[in-house]
Amino acid sequence: MSHTIDLNADLGEGYGAYTYGADQQLLSLVTSANIACGWHGGDPGIMRRAAALACENNVTVGAHPGYPDRMGFGRRFLDMTPREVTDALLYQIGALEGVCRSVGTAVAYVKPHGALYNAAARDAALAEAVAEAVRSFSAGLFLLCPAGSEMERAALAVGISVAREFFADRAYRRDGSLVPRGEPGAVISEPELICRRVLRAVQEGMVEAVTGEPVAVKLDSICLHGDNPAAAALACRIREVLVENGVALKPFAGGYHGR
Repeated sequence: MSHTIDLNADLGEGYGAYTYGADQQLLSLVTSANIACGWHGGDPGIMRRAAALACENNVTVGAHPGYPDRMGFGRRFLDMTPREVTDALLYQIGALEGVCRSVGTAVAYVKPHGALYNAAARDAALAEAVAEAVRSFSAGLFLLCPAGSEMERAALAVGISVAREFFADRAYRRDGSLVPRGEPGAVISEPELICRRVLRAVQEGMVEAVTGEPVAVKLDSICLHGDNPAAAALACRIREVLVENGVALKPFAGGYHGR
């Protein structure tokens, strides 16, 4: 049985004079790029350079909007109303779309960042706010989100296409949710273990929970965190393992690069 999968990474998360992540190397390895939109990370120049590099490498671009929390890198929950979340996402998606048009590409999907991603995965009202932002910006956009989450349900309810995400370097609980970053074992760093987990998820739809039980997972895309210092080497190794085992790499949004 042949398999096809997308490989995505969070990119463009530097700011001003501060570099962050290995954007150039990763954009030669991934098939989709989640580009920060200036609130948790990124700025206009970094956004434009990341979008241009994605276009040069034929990588599909997604908006990666987050909470207005640069100090906490968007990983702290902010008590914003659903309407505020919708407006915040529209603002950020629109900014990246403008940058993308200037370099010959376009936003093809949306993936909320950090604490907003986690909150909207659990909270129905926030999930509906995210889905409303995506739908009202363009019904043709995908939403990249966890399988079985409130975001997936909200998106499907308003007719938005979804892609379900598996995290290569994060541990899972037995209910299929991620182990919070503050808990022991939440982040996996051993490359070969990560590769074995990724291959099993793609081929069998299973992952071993942090407590040892097998957990069923649905996935259309594998996420690598661009802030990992070893992200480029890990992406290269994951690609090798997937290709060696007959898995084709293809963007879930179909190589979409323009309107």
